[in-house]
Amino acid sequence: MADVPNGEQGCASPLELFNRIAAQGELVRSLKAGKAPQDEIDSAVQMLLSLKMSYKAAMGEDYKADCPPRNPAPGNDSGLGATEAEEDFVDPWTVQTSSAKGIDYDKLIVRFGSSKIDKELVNRIERAIGQKPHRFLRRGIFFSHRDMNQILDAYENKKPFYLYTGRGPSSEAMHVGHLIPFIFTKWLQDVFNVPLVIQMTDDEKYLWKDLTLDQAYGYAVENAKDIIACGFDINKTFIFSDLDYMGASPGFYKNVVKIQKHVTFNQVKGIFGFTDSDSIGKISFPAIQAAPSFSNSFPQIFGDKTDVQCLIPCAIDQDPYFRMTRDVAPRIGYPKPALLHSTFFPALQGAQTKMSASDPNSSIFLTDTAKQIKTKVNKHAFSGGRDTVEEHREFGGNCDVDVSFMYLTFFLEDDDRLEQIRKDYTSGAMLTGELKKILIEVLQPLIAEHQARRKEVTDEIVKEFMTPRKLSYDFQ
Repeated sequence: MADVPNGEQGCASPLELFNRIAAQGELVRSLKAGKAPQDEIDSAVQMLLSLKMSYKAAMGEDYKADCPPRNPAPGNDSGLGATEAEEDFVDPWTVQTSSAKGIDYDKLIVRFGSSKIDKELVNRIERAIGQKPHRFLRRGIFFSHRDMNQILDAYENKKPFYLYTGRGPSSEAMHVGHLIPFIFTKWLQDVFNVPLVIQMTDDEKYLWKDLTLDQAYGYAVENAKDIIACGFDINKTFIFSDLDYMGASPGFYKNVVKIQKHVTFNQVKGIFGFTDSDSIGKISFPAIQAAPSFSNSFPQIFGDKTDVQCLIPCAIDQDPYFRMTRDVAPRIGYPKPALLHSTFFPALQGAQTKMSASDPNSSIFLTDTAKQIKTKVNKHAFSGGRDTVEEHREFGGNCDVDVSFMYLTFFLEDDDRLEQIRKDYTSGAMLTGELKKILIEVLQPLIAEHQARRKEVTDEIVKEFMTPRKLSYDFQ
């Protein structure tokens, strides 16, 4: 999976965006002239609008076909953050916002056409599992869904489903943001007692990054150790590398080919913004990320069953892959996968900046020592506090932009304590240094415990998780 929340991809420059818009406009015109199917035209138009929004966010002005971008003058207000109307840009490789609060997720739900996870759905999940919902659900960190009610219908009627999530192993270094989907997926596996498949897209990283095949596969195995350390049940979890599994599983490859047959080049250009100069590997890759959504891609687990529904917890930037998958599913006789979408994990420097594996100070890494965590939070975590203690006491801090508070919403389990911290910081009773101290005290044991669990993951254990086998769940 493309792992953009970690922001290892740079944003496109205004000139690249300008050229992409021109190419996309050309594509829309040719689709309309050639009377292409309406869904192809619609996805191409959606991509065009998204690119234009991104251009406006970068340049502070609308795209004009006869007016290539000039460099914004220094000190000119037409750059990032100039107008309220600026739009966020989200696709599997680029996440861009000019707001210190981060992406506007309500707008994103409307743009992507998904559904908001409302109080009613959270209550229904609570009734179904008979226990308190995960803090990520209670706090809107997982905020959007597709067809979650169908999954709950199936579960309540004792019908099986399975979980599918993944990781794009682009480096050995994983940070706390990478753990978000896995912490939540482990909880889902525990409360619903269902099998799980985890796709390591080492093939994708080879295609998109400057890596050798051996490096990409090596990162997949190393990243798998961090994933296993989240506590997944070895009897109900299959982790696979695409480079490994594709050649060993005719069922998986047959589904890849079926998907490839039913998605046109125009559709993937419209959904993902591919251009004529992208390699054919990139253009065909979306079918590989789609295939695990169908149960007969894993005959060792599900036999030849094609009707076991799939639930995919992932960050919202991965949704384009699964919009495509859901479009294809009925045409090849399979159920549409359901989805749960999470928000993005902010970089230490603020929600409008991007985390990068190449900048060790942009996040808390899973290899950081207690001392490094303390230094990073104290030195680099963007503060919503005031310039002076006096001002802070009088006017209070801003939790909406304060990264230490944002991180606590992800990792502090106690709702009442979190609410008290929010009140104290907003009123000015709590200072930034005190807020950072609380975060450090939450993160240090969390990371230390993760490191201890990872140490116990031997190559043998990784091999067992990654061996295609029957999981202890009866699909007769």
